[in-house]
Amino acid sequence: MPQQTFDSYEEFWPYYVAMHSRAATRWVHLTGTLTGLAITTYGLARGRKRYAAALPLIGYGTAWPAHFLIEGNNPASFGHPAWSLRGDVRMIRMMLAGRDRELAETAAKWLADNS
Repeated sequence: MPQQTFDSYEEFWPYYVAMHSRAATRWVHLTGTLTGLAITTYGLARGRKRYAAALPLIGYGTAWPAHFLIEGNNPASFGHPAWSLRGDVRMIRMMLAGRDRELAETAAKWLADNS
């Protein structure tokens, strides 16, 4: 899929979700991000600043391979890093709130409309 362009984050959001159309990709993102956040928080609470690197290393280190191996696409962060970070937070919050089905529906609609 060629690089997409968007005029706003709200226009980007359905595309972002579509790049995470498979539940396994979303769950790998959630697991990597929360693991990185937990290790970072633990390290900083212990005064070990180098642990702050855990969040991006573990978060992206698990998320990016999921795109290649599960989703078969490139991470949206390659072309839209700031909006992708915002999308990650929104997606994970929705998943933790039990709204994964809504994400799947948003992805399916975007893919159907843009295929």
